[in-house]
Amino acid sequence: MSENRTEKPTPKRRDEARKKGQMARSMDLNSATVLLVGVATLAIVAPSMLHQLTEVVRQGIGQSGDPGLASKSEGGALAGWAMRSTLTIIAPILFAAAAAGVIASVLQNRPRITATAIKPQWSRINPRTGMKRLAPPQLLFESGKAVAKTAVVSIAAFLAIWPRLPQLAALTGVPPGAMLIELARTVLTLALYVGGAFMLLAAVDFAWQRRRHEKSLKMSKDEVKQETRQSDLAPEVRGAIRRRQFAQARKRMIADVATADVVVTNPTHFAVALRYDGTKPAPELVAKGADLVAKAIREAAEAASVPVLSNPPLARALHKEVEIGQQIPEDFFQAVAEVLAFVYRAAGRRRAA
Repeated sequence: MSENRTEKPTPKRRDEARKKGQMARSMDLNSATVLLVGVATLAIVAPSMLHQLTEVVRQGIGQSGDPGLASKSEGGALAGWAMRSTLTIIAPILFAAAAAGVIASVLQNRPRITATAIKPQWSRINPRTGMKRLAPPQLLFESGKAVAKTAVVSIAAFLAIWPRLPQLAALTGVPPGAMLIELARTVLTLALYVGGAFMLLAAVDFAWQRRRHEKSLKMSKDEVKQETRQSDLAPEVRGAIRRRQFAQARKRMIADVATADVVVTNPTHFAVALRYDGTKPAPELVAKGADLVAKAIREAAEAASVPVLSNPPLARALHKEVEIGQQIPEDFFQAVAEVLAFVYRAAGRRRAA
């Protein structure tokens, strides 16, 4: 119960969350850092880059008049040279922006690669499921942040352009080179204003994400006491307790198979037992397992006369996405409903016979 989670998370709780890839991070902070560093690098290397690009264009135009370019191979070679030269010139900006993004991520959280975080899950990329995960405070904050971004861009653009309107109006009749320099200064000023404003928003977002993350890690007094008791035990004793708890939990799970309405199998590698008694909005997963545990679930179902159906895609998906005791997510409603309907029709025919 969230109302009883009043204790700060222990180091063990934090480490477990990090192993799962659950860390406070702000993508806006990364974006703002990349923008500011990219603009700053562009401002530093702009004169040299403009000179080099001018040379590339001059040489390209000079070589384009060569009669040998009539062949496709020569024309392709010239185009390839132009692309490589351009990439070499803008490479400092690209490297600076990439380094800024990496450094911003590292500064937010210590770097750690975890297979749990990068493991693909449909629930993470399903927009409908993602919207359901947004609690009202989070949804309100994200909506306010979107409005703030729009306001920031408008205000930053106004503050950057308004003082320079007289200079921009005086550009009529100015040589192209001078006009280009003035426009470049205006664009850089605008980018710096917007980047600075975004950095302020990113700092607020990072503080919000850290607060939200800390709140999600809070523990109840009983959880802290239990963790303290476990930490005082020897590793061998803790291992034995965990093995005993796991064996008891598996025994209870196998016993719950008798209460299931159907067992869906892979047919040999996975097995999940589903129960729907009408008292809950959706069917409930009462047991699941792979290999030997799946075999035990099938044997328990046969002993209790629970129907066993082979549906490999559904069995794999439910085994991966749904935990024991959880109700079936909406994504699986149709597939599970078809399985239960088939089981109920088969049971009705047997009773009629």
